[in-house]
Amino acid sequence: MKCLTVLTSVLTLFTALIMSVSQTQACPFCVATTQTFTEEIASMDAVVFAKLVKLPPPIKPGTQLAEGEEIPRAKFQVVTIVKGKELVKPAQSIEAIYFGEAKVGTTFLVMAVDPPKLMWSTPLEISKTTQDYILKLDSLPKDPVARLEFFQKYLENEDEELARDSYDEFANSPYDVVKALKSRMEHAQLIGWIQDAEVPASRRRLYLTMLGVCGSEKDLPMLEELLSSSDRKKKAGLDALIGCYLTLKGPDGLKLIEDLFIRNKKSEYADTYAAVMALRFHGTESDVIPRERILVSMRYMLERPQLADLVIPDLARWEDWSQIDRMVKLFKDADEETSWVRVPVINYLRQCPLPKAKNQIKALEKIDPAAVKRANTFFPFGPTNSGRGDTKTPKSSSFDKPTKATFVSAPAIDISVVSEVTPEESSTAGTSSTDTVEDTAIPATPSLMPSPRMEQALLPAAKDNLEESQQETNLWYALGVPFLAGLGLLFVQWRIMSGSGT
Repeated sequence: MKCLTVLTSVLTLFTALIMSVSQTQACPFCVATTQTFTEEIASMDAVVFAKLVKLPPPIKPGTQLAEGEEIPRAKFQVVTIVKGKELVKPAQSIEAIYFGEAKVGTTFLVMAVDPPKLMWSTPLEISKTTQDYILKLDSLPKDPVARLEFFQKYLENEDEELARDSYDEFANSPYDVVKALKSRMEHAQLIGWIQDAEVPASRRRLYLTMLGVCGSEKDLPMLEELLSSSDRKKKAGLDALIGCYLTLKGPDGLKLIEDLFIRNKKSEYADTYAAVMALRFHGTESDVIPRERILVSMRYMLERPQLADLVIPDLARWEDWSQIDRMVKLFKDADEETSWVRVPVINYLRQCPLPKAKNQIKALEKIDPAAVKRANTFFPFGPTNSGRGDTKTPKSSSFDKPTKATFVSAPAIDISVVSEVTPEESSTAGTSSTDTVEDTAIPATPSLMPSPRMEQALLPAAKDNLEESQQETNLWYALGVPFLAGLGLLFVQWRIMSGSGT
């Protein structure tokens, strides 16, 4: 009974964690690189600026500390107390582990936890500009738009710590808040950063997202030039670039995207994947383009069997049941190089409410019973909300007029029908069927993260383009693995208790 109680508690905690993460509404094409100063300070008991007083004695290479011997610490003197005035005194001497070679008198940011005997973190050397920035954080207005206006001033700051922190603040902000900043965005500055090849791809994606909010038709020629460029640096952050272009161009912009990345079988896999991500964003979180028109673009991917599983989950999640015959053909025509498409096809048919789909599953099971079994094993969940605020399942393949977007987390794939992303067998993909991962159909989360099979297939150039696509930590790996490990430990404990007669 005790074991059952513990198990119930673990399940409750796991469910709460999933709900809390799934409700996070971050900037759609951005991902924070690390904790912000605000987040770090909030999690600490004491935060100070301290100057280095004495470096620790050097440790000779190969020297091993005796048992119980502590690593030598550097000595610092508190200059400014940012947080924890009741725990730290001005000019107080503190010690912390430090392996750098900064000059005595250099100022550091040092944080601590666990009072009354504070444990001090590794010191971070900071400039006077960063000190002033940190001191302003506590007095910022609570209004999220006003906060972003403050951080906007530090984007691409010459102090990398501030450039990184301000970007992370934007990356953590809801898309609706970013959009609310529209009238206060610096349009010309955004254009300059987007055209600067030296700006990191991750931050460039933020600027493209912001341009999609404050830009106009006058920006389209510049965006079209970047989209058509053969220079990978100019196309860095391609999913955000396409998303921005379609936001400003509307439905008429889809033809260019289709010609360059969707219907073009010579398009590199990384580029096609980015285009699908952008389409998914517009189909889920935006009402600029009617979903029916986006589905037309998605269906073109079915003409590329080795990449069809990129869009099959979306067709199912958006309840486009007009493609049953094409799905069946994909399943029947699949060979050793495209066999992974069979699991998403089965999941599409499972989601479909039409009797025809159920009959086809029975017929296809005779061809490949293992694929049907994998679909049922790895994806036992039922249909979910189709996005864009839709809550009703249509009775046919017709579509209601899209309602105003309800923001959810990054462009999502329904975990009940998704399969792993699959690289296209081509000269640009640089892989063969033996290089691919087995079709284990790992559930995906609402993120822009490429699959392991995709990463294995990419050439270095394609990997450069996908640096920005590695968006969020996979929820199922971040939470599911520890959860399953916990279940295993509980089972072992139960076996031990059972064996001992307790």
